Amino acid sequence: QVQLVESGGGLVQPGGSLRLSCVASGRISSIYSMRWYRQAPGKQRELVATISNGGNTNYADSVKGRFTISRDNVKNTVYLQMNSLKPEDTAGYYCNADVKHNAMLVNYWGQGTQVTVSS
Repeated sequence: QVQLVESGGGLVQPGGSLRLSCVASGRISSIYSMRWYRQAPGKQRELVATISNGGNTNYADSVKGRFTISRDNVKNTVYLQMNSLKPEDTAGYYCNADVKHNAMLVNYWGQGTQVTVSS
């Protein structure tokens, strides 16, 4: 089994910054793409950013230029640096990863961390 555990959420004022982390642990052979999603109350879950195991990144238009996804393959960790935060960034943020173990590729989710942007 594999666990993804997020941290780093909290309350921040508009224009502020937060850095989210997600650590994968368990029976891991390798991790392929890692992603951050978010979901605000009453809205569908949205893909925010993706990073491949080679470091290629993609972002939702709503966060381009403000958010940066990165990863540390030694630590099995993915980060989301969020700058210039806006109230509309308020949501639960969820880590997602494609993990290979026991010769199988399985998609896993973390439990989420809340980000609230408010003055």
